[in-house]
Amino acid sequence: MVGAGVMGCATTWALSARGADVTLFEQFDDLEHTRGSSHGRTRIVRLAYPEAFWVRMAQEALAGWRDLEAESGTKLLDLVGLVELAPDADLTTRAALDECGVDYRLVREADGIALPEGWTALLQAEAGFVRSDLARRAFLDVSGVPVRTGTRVDSLDELDADAVVVTAGPWVRDLVPDAPVRVTRETVAYFRTERVYPSVVELNAERGHAMFALFDPVHGLKAGAHHAGAEADPADGGAPDPAIVERIASWVRDRLPDADPHPVAADACLYTTTADESFVCERRGRVVVGSACSGHGFKFAPAVGRELAALAMAE
Repeated sequence: MVGAGVMGCATTWALSARGADVTLFEQFDDLEHTRGSSHGRTRIVRLAYPEAFWVRMAQEALAGWRDLEAESGTKLLDLVGLVELAPDADLTTRAALDECGVDYRLVREADGIALPEGWTALLQAEAGFVRSDLARRAFLDVSGVPVRTGTRVDSLDELDADAVVVTAGPWVRDLVPDAPVRVTRETVAYFRTERVYPSVVELNAERGHAMFALFDPVHGLKAGAHHAGAEADPADGGAPDPAIVERIASWVRDRLPDADPHPVAADACLYTTTADESFVCERRGRVVVGSACSGHGFKFAPAVGRELAALAMAE
C-alpha cells in the first residue's frame, strides 16, 4: 500500500481483517505531517447528502466507525448533531434523507445559530464529528500493519506484491498519471468559543455545500469554505489564504454569534477532486486506485477502506 493518509490507514484495517499480508509505505517521516489531506483534530460526520447513494454510504461508514471504536477501545465519534442551512428548503437534503428513511426536522430557528430571514435549517441528529487524529492511529493500531515512513515510492514497479493499493491523495498522479483529478489548497480557520456547536453545513444554489463549521478540541470551533482554494502543486509548501480566512471569519460572525469572530489560528490542506466530486475506487490489473476523495471523504473512510480491500483481494 502506498500512502498513509486516512484512506490508506482504513484500507490496512480492512485488509488485515481479511487476513492479508500488508505493508504500508509513507513518503514522509512523520505520520502526523501536515502536507496532505488527513491531518487535523476533527472532521464532520453526517448522513445528510443530496443523493441517496451518498446517504447510504454514509450510513455504512458510520457503522464502520462504531466497529473501529469497539475494536480499538477508543471513543472516536461525538454525535452532537448537524444543522444544515439553506436559503430555500428545496436546497436541503430532505428528499434523499426521506428516501433512505433518515430522521430529520426542518425548522426556522436553530439554537445558537443565526439564520437569515426566510432561511431553513435541517436538523439531523445522527451526525457530528469524528476525532480524525485518533481515528488514523486507531486504524493502524487495530490492523498492526507495519508502516515504512520516510519511504517514497516513485514507481509501482518497485513493489513486489499481488496487489498494490494506491491511496496517495494529491500525489496520485505521480503513480497513476491519468488519474482524473485536480489538486487545490484549501483553508480552514479556528475560533474561540465555550459553546459546543453542532456541526454546521451551509448550502447555496450555486455550488451546494459552501461553508462549514465543527467542534475543535483545542480552540472550540473550526470553520472553512468548501472548495474555495486555488489549484496547487502538492510538492510545494503552502500557507492559508488570508482572503479566505477573512471570508470564513465574516461567515462565523454572521452565523455563529457565540463564537469570537477573530480567528486564533488557520491551516491549509489539500483537496484532490474529480470533476463531479465523486471518489475513485477502481482496480487496474494488480493496481487498486483509491484517490481522490474530493474534499469530503474522511467521514467515509471505513466504507472506502472496506471497498478498496475487497478490490485488492478479488481474484
